[in-house]
Amino acid sequence: MAEISAGVLAWRAGAEGPEFLLVHPGGPYWAGKDEAAWSIPKGIVEPREDGWAAARREFEEELGTPITGEAVELPPVKTAGGKVIHAWLVETDLDVAQIRSNTFEMEWPPRSGRHATFPEVDRAAWFDPENARWRIHKGQRPILVAALAVIAGSLEA
Repeated sequence: MAEISAGVLAWRAGAEGPEFLLVHPGGPYWAGKDEAAWSIPKGIVEPREDGWAAARREFEEELGTPITGEAVELPPVKTAGGKVIHAWLVETDLDVAQIRSNTFEMEWPPRSGRHATFPEVDRAAWFDPENARWRIHKGQRPILVAALAVIAGSLEA
């Protein structure tokens, strides 16, 4: 059975058009990586958990603030690794300088017997569509494409 994740793609109207909120994973494996390293705030949907509830939980855990605004469900995306990601598009604005991520612990350096604590998300930023496409994980790019279609449709109405 495929692993299921749920997340939120937050967006805001910028001076030049829509901007998308992406998060950069914390920890030593992602340090220094930028292209295709960023993600929407997301996480695993627990058994019998509602997807939108899981997306809201993960957003708050990774950014330290609840998501507010009307949510539009986007089509699910299956990644090359087989994970299915359910995402909701929410128009909102928040100050990325104020994020407070939860943390995780892992053995670091590997096989050292020592454990270190890292933030799940080490930073968040707003990106225009072109920069968001370059930075977001390749498996999540269809989420961005669907979001742009929804936003274009709502702006034309």
